[in-house]
Amino acid sequence: MFEGLTGRLGDIFDKLRRRGALSEEDVSAALREVRIALLEADVALPVVKQFVNQVKERAVGQEVLRSITPGQQVIKIVHDNLVEMLGAGEEINLNAAAPVPVLMVGLQGSGKTTSTAKIALRLKTKERKKVLMASLDVRRPAAQEQLKVLGEQIGVATLPILMGQGPVDIAKRAMETGRLEGYDVVMLDTAGRLAIDEELMAEVAAVRDATRPVETLLVADAMTGQDAVTVATNFNDKVGITGIVLTRVDGDARGGAALSMRQITGKPIKLLGVGEKIDALEPFHPDRIAGRILGMGDVVSLVEKAVETIDQEEAEKLARKMEQGKGFDLDDMAAQFRQIRKMGGMGGLLGMLPGVGKIKDQLKDKKIDDSMLKRQEAIISSMTKKERKNPEIIKASRRKRIAAGSGTTVQEVNKVLKQFEDMRTMMKQVQKLGKKGLMRQGLGALMPRGLKGPFG
Repeated sequence: MFEGLTGRLGDIFDKLRRRGALSEEDVSAALREVRIALLEADVALPVVKQFVNQVKERAVGQEVLRSITPGQQVIKIVHDNLVEMLGAGEEINLNAAAPVPVLMVGLQGSGKTTSTAKIALRLKTKERKKVLMASLDVRRPAAQEQLKVLGEQIGVATLPILMGQGPVDIAKRAMETGRLEGYDVVMLDTAGRLAIDEELMAEVAAVRDATRPVETLLVADAMTGQDAVTVATNFNDKVGITGIVLTRVDGDARGGAALSMRQITGKPIKLLGVGEKIDALEPFHPDRIAGRILGMGDVVSLVEKAVETIDQEEAEKLARKMEQGKGFDLDDMAAQFRQIRKMGGMGGLLGMLPGVGKIKDQLKDKKIDDSMLKRQEAIISSMTKKERKNPEIIKASRRKRIAAGSGTTVQEVNKVLKQFEDMRTMMKQVQKLGKKGLMRQGLGALMPRGLKGPFG
């Protein structure tokens, strides 16, 4: 998400930076381009107008135009206004007597049921809460069964299915079960429709009145652009939402929905669905999102993701090997690939690095994606244990066999071996850094040649 907008804004701000001094006309011209870029990214017109007017008011002051780095000052003002537009980041409110009801609403296909399970898993693992999930969708075939299966996958209880009950009765039974069995949170997954209608709203309102939820979270698909903003407005007007969960932000969404929703509804975006995996859910940090939009990256989130996902046992094992002088081998390299994939893949990591928008075309040429990592893992898996421990023995005939076994080419095998040599050289250089340095430098060596700066 935001890739197109990031590229457009990056070009606009590059022009500002190259000018030693800025006139009011320079700033106005740049903001006209910003306005077009925001509109093309599906940001709502009233939001664009307000944003541009606020930036202009602050950016044409004498303090900015006469500063030593006026271009940088204008960019900072744009950043600060983006943060204001996106609103304050807020966690799910659980400040109430248990069991806390959390009502999930939204259109069919928005990812509501999956988001219910993702939030339940997050509450279970990060907040140490005992969570009960209940599906109130009696219209869609197998909807209740879908939530049950997800519950089994993540180890979260679901309300037993009783055929013939309506949504309000199911919700009441869920709350009663929550009280009797000592649950901290009850997640209520309501039915959706393909479009908003009075019957849907009446059903959701009846459940709301029966359960008095502390949170009513709207699940909206970022890919639907301006339609997502319309859906949010309707649900807020007719049911009353307390926050938004934006899904599919890892897709090709232009990003306008995220920038418009908070401003138009006045309700915060609380969580972002960033992938299909059940743990692919992130809290919404406006300052970090603004940084990504402006090509500044999001190093804080990258570090947090690394801390959460890096296998400490693997890292310790590698560190001990290096300390004992046993050397880095292809098994260790494959382990590094697995760590990268656990952190969301190469594409997800690069999106958090500063300045990556500037080399987007270069990245395309190098085909940096998860399939690249999988192919490299396949190549290493096709080697014998002896070859992985002693890559020097892999000569021409062995390379042909490895290529055939992994469904790749000899050229690709050669690239993996060259990358391994680069990585091994780097590992020898950083033994003095100790355990922390080993993992950081290991990730750096995985970057294609010429793109190692952000890691190294």
